[in-house]
Amino acid sequence: MRVALHTCCGPCASACVPALRALKDEPVLIFSNDNIDCEEEFLLRLENAQRLAQTEGVELFSTPYNHEDWLEKVAKGYENEPEKGARCERCFRYNLEKTAKFAKEHGLDAFTTSLTVSPHKVSPVIFKCGEEVALDNTPFLKVDFKKNNGFLCSTKRAKELNLYRQSYCGCEFSKKHLDKKP
Repeated sequence: MRVALHTCCGPCASACVPALRALKDEPVLIFSNDNIDCEEEFLLRLENAQRLAQTEGVELFSTPYNHEDWLEKVAKGYENEPEKGARCERCFRYNLEKTAKFAKEHGLDAFTTSLTVSPHKVSPVIFKCGEEVALDNTPFLKVDFKKNNGFLCSTKRAKELNLYRQSYCGCEFSKKHLDKKP
């Protein structure tokens, strides 16, 4: 199957591409991340996703950056939510919905996300969001990429490929969360 892989960043996707291939699927990377707080960070992460795509020999598509849309549709009224709270769930749904639409419009067989490789993300919540936005004939694949040392693999491959590893999820609210840690 050709599977649209919502790609949050190159390092996370670096473990997901071989995992999907092990399942006999061919990933197509979809970089859709309007949650990223500034265009400079968006472009840096996109550049690293492009480097990964070139290394792996996979296609990569990017949706246009529109943080203002994300702020209005996802964050408005949820600015003070904690990490892993309602804002994050809304964000997952927002990016997965864009990925599902892309997959359907481009005749891909299914879609999934690299978000589940992170130990900081709750996979069942992501699975719920993916299933809610799935479209006819384009199902969401529930793959928990953190299993079988997926996160360790992603950090190792990111280092091998010299990929930029960011220290926060992407939005300004997750950055504030980091600033509060001792």
